[in-house]
Amino acid sequence: MHPILKLVAQRLALGCLLLLAASVLIFIGTQILPGDVAAAILGQGATEQALANMRADLGLDRPAITRYLEWLFNALQGDFGVALSNGRDIAESIAGRMKNTIFLASVAAVVSVPLSIFLGLLAVRYRDRWPDRLISAVTLTSISLPEFLLGYVIMFVFSVKLGWFNSVSNINDGMSFGEKLGAVALPATVLTLVVLAHMMRMTRAAILNVMQSAYVETAELKGLRRFTIIARHAMPNAIAPIVNVVMLNLAYLVVGVVVIEVVFVYPGMGQYLVDHVSKRDVPVVQASGLIFATIYIGLNLLADIISILSNPRLRHPK
Repeated sequence: MHPILKLVAQRLALGCLLLLAASVLIFIGTQILPGDVAAAILGQGATEQALANMRADLGLDRPAITRYLEWLFNALQGDFGVALSNGRDIAESIAGRMKNTIFLASVAAVVSVPLSIFLGLLAVRYRDRWPDRLISAVTLTSISLPEFLLGYVIMFVFSVKLGWFNSVSNINDGMSFGEKLGAVALPATVLTLVVLAHMMRMTRAAILNVMQSAYVETAELKGLRRFTIIARHAMPNAIAPIVNVVMLNLAYLVVGVVVIEVVFVYPGMGQYLVDHVSKRDVPVVQASGLIFATIYIGLNLLADIISILSNPRLRHPK
């Protein structure tokens, strides 16, 4: 088997094992939560017989391994059951929330990915000069602030003081694309500032590492412009670590939006998860956790595969 196919197959197998392990941890974590689901549904005044009947209806009287296998089998078919708090189908509720989360993450990604690469190239071009120091200072400041604090500061400035945007980012299917962009402007800005620093600094570090190569020195001796050397010679050879950090941050944009969605009351997966955690709605928590784990592991797996495919030593083995 070709070495590159073997590595890709190994990564795929490892991704499946990680997802299986994540499902086990999610199931165990929800089972050991304090409290009783039946008591949370029926209230403190419920009798022991009523609690026993409710546990039987929910299937909580069966062995844990049986409940896990049944839950995993149904989840693989897209059946997450119904929410305990409102009786609605979880898959249908998640579909709408996930669409909103992906829209918010996509807006942030469209802005942050090209901007981070451009700022990384600019920082390398003016290394140790004022543009490099200014970009590093701004990105380090944004990465040092907690997400919720950065969100409240931006909300205070642009919503409360200037009145440019609404403090509550609410979208629905009846809104136009422009109205949706205006609604997600503030949370998308916060997400962009959070992930921009990681991607920019990794781009800068990867290109600086390649700039020390002999072929870059040869290009400099030929009299090529520095920005041409960076864009045409250094950037293509530094693409693997850049792709890795971009994919990791894209995974964060989808999975790590919980805090931002709560701050801006955004109707996405994060807000949906927090609402049902407070109600101890175990099926919703399990479904949301499994979806977040799948997205995160899948994007990391995609990053590994792209890094493998971008390695010329693996594409053309001797």
